[in-house]
Amino acid sequence: MITHLGRAARRAGIVTGAVAMVLLAACATAPRVPPQRSSLAHWTPSPNYNARKAQIIVLHHTSIGNAAEALHVLRTRNSEGQVSAHYLVEADGRIDQLVDDGDRAWHAGASHWAGISDLNSSSIGIEIDNDGESPFTEPQIQALVRLLADLTSRLGIPREAVVGHGDIAPGRKNDPSVKFPWATLARYGFGLWPDATLIPAPPGFDSLAAMRLVGYDVSNPRSAIIAFHRHYRAMETDTLDNTDAAILYSLQRKLMAPRQ
Repeated sequence: MITHLGRAARRAGIVTGAVAMVLLAACATAPRVPPQRSSLAHWTPSPNYNARKAQIIVLHHTSIGNAAEALHVLRTRNSEGQVSAHYLVEADGRIDQLVDDGDRAWHAGASHWAGISDLNSSSIGIEIDNDGESPFTEPQIQALVRLLADLTSRLGIPREAVVGHGDIAPGRKNDPSVKFPWATLARYGFGLWPDATLIPAPPGFDSLAAMRLVGYDVSNPRSAIIAFHRHYRAMETDTLDNTDAAILYSLQRKLMAPRQ
């Protein structure tokens, strides 16, 4: 098998070299058009711009529970069309990267978070190999923590900007499931999480307004509340109570605190 691959590689090298020579000859006679610049316009560059980059990390579970099958789906077309993610974290802790960090993976769909409506263009998508009913494995969570540390450091994404697919698409998605250990992730410093000791919210506290501040789309309050409960209380009920108000009061204070 290795010998056949070696021969194929040598043949490919000959072909590649020939193609390269043709391309070089073409470049000698035709002006080179820089990538992503119009040939109709004069390139008069300005220094006043920022590179587009991810602002948030979105976590998913695959719903399949089989990493090989998940990889196949994420690299091909399934019954619902083409989907992808930047990373897949397998049950044994292996991390697969499927899409470059600087490219737009197709993982978020119709979604909204903190005023952002095109999450595919503004996020890194991480799929976690899990069927949505089983606990997430310890090697998986440790690998995810390492990956989050790398991404937030390397790409400059705030460590609290880690959310679930269900958070950005309430009522439409529910991943990662109620089994996902958000509190464990928070102990490593990832994701927005309330204080260990909760302070009761003041009289007249508006929980829905606080949910909107956190990032939730509350145009459908019931769906938003279920998504909030899934993330912060590991349940999927649709009625806010005093504990929710205290959690949201803590999150609101954190978001409104002066940056260090």
